[in-house]
Amino acid sequence: MRTLDLPEGLPFAHDARSLTSAGGWNLVTDAGDLDILFVPPGTQGFSDLRRDAVTIEILGSSTSVASLADIIRSKEAAGRPKDVAAIPLLRRVLDEIERRRR
Repeated sequence: MRTLDLPEGLPFAHDARSLTSAGGWNLVTDAGDLDILFVPPGTQGFSDLRRDAVTIEILGSSTSVASLADIIRSKEAAGRPKDVAAIPLLRRVLDEIERRRR
């Protein structure tokens, strides 16, 4: 749930207890929406996603992100309408990436 109608947002604890009890956070930032999933659907979490992670640069810092194939796998498992709708485009992008690697 996003808090777009609440300019101050909602208070929340971000301590060890809240981190272990939350499945994810849907945040609103100055740069846009940011969804953080601690164990994305269809995955085993960090150790699973780390195997095929891709390193990218964001604002001058290198960071690892889930591979596009793993993102597709997670969206398939989530099965939400917005995820299902995104899958065909993501598959086309993945196919194009793989085609260019050959």
